[in-house]
Amino acid sequence: RLFLVSDQTQHLDHQQQSFKGELQQLVGLTGEEAAKVATLCAADVRFLPVQVKDEIRSTSLVPIQARLDELAAFQAWNDIALAAPPHPAVTRAQVVVQNYVCFVYLKDACFGVLASHAPATSVASRCTAFLSTGAVRDFRNAFSHANWCYKPDFSGLDCWVLADSRNKSGAMRHFEVSQYQLNFWQALSRGVAYA
Repeated sequence: RLFLVSDQTQHLDHQQQSFKGELQQLVGLTGEEAAKVATLCAADVRFLPVQVKDEIRSTSLVPIQARLDELAAFQAWNDIALAAPPHPAVTRAQVVVQNYVCFVYLKDACFGVLASHAPATSVASRCTAFLSTGAVRDFRNAFSHANWCYKPDFSGLDCWVLADSRNKSGAMRHFEVSQYQLNFWQALSRGVAYA
């Protein structure tokens, strides 16, 4: 099983290469860290104290192995969908599944717990902070509350979130997420998840 995870992290490291600039500018990683995000996040978790790992395991009602199995299946499906001939129904299903897994499921199942336990300067901490705040957090909220739709030219998504998150009945703020941004955020999310 460890061999699969190692292969998977290397595969995810490779997928991150086209986002090296974003990883450095937006997430605050060095060039060397950006070259192996998934591997370094996995190492950050591997070197946590035993009592912290036990606490992380105990906070989840779902066994860690079940989550890993789900992520492996999701990655395999994603690879199959990307290799298939384009079809609107497959693309739309892929958008919904990818966004749910990468921004709702993983935030609740992984990023919060990892962010609170990883050392502040670690790759895992910087990545989970990026994936849990700012524009990514706004997108997660818009997506999870069904406040999104495709742009007319399908180049990204139109989204809406509360202008003031403290006022639940307040005005909504519109923003756009490009396909490139989504690809970057999803790739980073998958890379961190295997930690």
